Amino acid sequence: MVDMNPDSEGTCGRSGNHSNSKASGLGIRDDNRSDLEKPSTTHGTWQCSICTNENDASNLSCELCGVLRDLSLYFNNISEAEAGAKHRNKYSGVSVLARSLFAPSCTKSKAIVFSDGSQDNRNETGNKQATMDALHKTYMPSKKRHINIVPFKFDTPSPDDMVTTGLKSSRNLRKVDAEVLTKDSVDATGKEMMDSVIHLTEKDSSMDPSTSAELDELVGISSGVSSSSQHTTPVLEHELQRLSLESKPKSSKPKVKKPVSISQYKPEPWMLQSEDQEMRRQLNLAIVGHVDSGKSTLCGRLLHALGLISTKQMHKYEKEAKEKGKGSFAYAWAMDDSTDERERGITMTVAVKYFDTEKYHVVLLDSPGHKDFVPNMISGATQADAAVLVVDASIGSFEAGMGVSGVGQTKEHSQLIRSFGVENLIVAVNKMDMAEYSKDRFNFVKSQLGIFLRSCGFKDSSITWVPLSAMANENLVTAASDSRLLSWPLRLPICDVIASITLGQVAVCGKVEAGGIRTGSKVLVMPSGDLATVKTIERDSSSCNLARAGDNIAVGLQGMDPSHLVSGGVICHPDFPVRVASHLELKILVLDITTPILVGLQFEVHIHHARVSASLVKIVSLLDQKTGKASKKMPRLLTARQAAIVEVKLDKEVCAEEFSTLKALGRVFLRSRGNTVAVGIVTRIVDQA
Repeated sequence: MVDMNPDSEGTCGRSGNHSNSKASGLGIRDDNRSDLEKPSTTHGTWQCSICTNENDASNLSCELCGVLRDLSLYFNNISEAEAGAKHRNKYSGVSVLARSLFAPSCTKSKAIVFSDGSQDNRNETGNKQATMDALHKTYMPSKKRHINIVPFKFDTPSPDDMVTTGLKSSRNLRKVDAEVLTKDSVDATGKEMMDSVIHLTEKDSSMDPSTSAELDELVGISSGVSSSSQHTTPVLEHELQRLSLESKPKSSKPKVKKPVSISQYKPEPWMLQSEDQEMRRQLNLAIVGHVDSGKSTLCGRLLHALGLISTKQMHKYEKEAKEKGKGSFAYAWAMDDSTDERERGITMTVAVKYFDTEKYHVVLLDSPGHKDFVPNMISGATQADAAVLVVDASIGSFEAGMGVSGVGQTKEHSQLIRSFGVENLIVAVNKMDMAEYSKDRFNFVKSQLGIFLRSCGFKDSSITWVPLSAMANENLVTAASDSRLLSWPLRLPICDVIASITLGQVAVCGKVEAGGIRTGSKVLVMPSGDLATVKTIERDSSSCNLARAGDNIAVGLQGMDPSHLVSGGVICHPDFPVRVASHLELKILVLDITTPILVGLQFEVHIHHARVSASLVKIVSLLDQKTGKASKKMPRLLTARQAAIVEVKLDKEVCAEEFSTLKALGRVFLRSRGNTVAVGIVTRIVDQA
């Protein structure tokens, strides 16, 4: 073994005879030239045992592959040299990188001091043998001596092979047995020793010989540990496996609280509107319907009637519309304010306006009706709490909206607003002036559209039907003034006959089921057939000039005999009297009774406010309650929970209508011996008095 002496005169910048003789005795060139430089002192050639290249005798290594001429320098003693010679043909390759480690770092020669001078082993070439550590210490500068170079052993796996094997092992997640765990302690000991070597070599490079000897001892121990663990590849695999499992970074996903049921939420007091706060509730009202049904005109006329559009502004709209040749679009321009909308004459985006009522702050959402702008309509209707479906009552226009000749937006908009959760609907049957305010036309629209709305999920009780003319301002904000609209058949069933100071001695009260009534008009009282004049009208104990369908009123009459006024009578239009009948065909449902109903049974019939005795004259057929079709004709009797078609004979005439014509005057109830035995509707009036 050799050691480096920092106090030797053979350091860079100084040289001595002693160092030169020692170096020449070892067979090491003292001119600090690498093995790549060709010496000129020796002549002849030698053949490389690996690549068979012919090299100059002065070269210590092969010019082509870099293998040393004498392999004994790789080994520490003769026995290792002999053993190495056996493997020379297979493991004698040395890379250029390995040879470059021994290149000199300065031009001055360095002296070599042997720690054990008695060792004088020579190899077969006659050169004194030295270890790789001695060569390293000789040619490496003092500041880099902390680097420990261990001779590479070709019969052991390389670090790359060990890492690759360890990664494969970590993928397979192989278990480590007890033997491998035991070998971990050996590696741990080796690791501690190597840490000690690194700690010592990191100290100042000017160490004393004792420190250097201690370093060599530690290096030798470390090499022994490495040699003993060369067959412990599974240990490394286990370490890599554990490293791959333990080094996985923790998830950076933020912690999210578990959801809590909404039912547990309690609103804070400030969020609730107290009764003493005079704040109107907001109502989003969507105006929808087929294109050109008059939606924007209706909105503009409504805002103008409410005073939200000044007369001056309205005159401006009328002037601009006439200049464009679209005089009828004046009110629509209050909503359609863009140039494109005014030029094309259609609504393209959702227009938003506001007005207030006694209880609500209404947000008016005028939606486009053209099929190309249905997406814009959807954006407005999704916000709606209620909706106004505008229908064009004119011949052909209503049918177009219903999709008779294609897909109409009346149906599409109805389906959309229902799917958005809208339940309350006003059907504005617009342009009644174009239909001459025809009651038949209104009923036709109501019947056709009503069937479809019910199929969409709307309830009859949630639908309000309003005949109107937005352009003519009829029945929009104020009551209709056109006599044709007011002359729709009036039906006011008399609930009670009263007398008061304000109404006079001849007065009745009841609910207007159809049409309208106003002061000064002529009316027909049925079933007596007397004509009378409406003197006064009171609604909610307040005097008023008119009343419409749905109003509960009290009416003072004049010009007729008070004795002819009876509960169950009907006040109607003189030209359109209500039907009076004594023989009716009924569709009934028998309730839970104990005694069967037979032909000839006497009972009492209640129809609106009228009450009259009657008898069962015929059981026409039994009905299937699922299909509604006749299941058995002319049965002998009726029992509980059966449906049937029957005919009854009344003891006296009553005012009645078929249920399909007027529901309020078409519902009947049958009672016998103080109990209700059946309920039903009038399907047909057999005869008319």
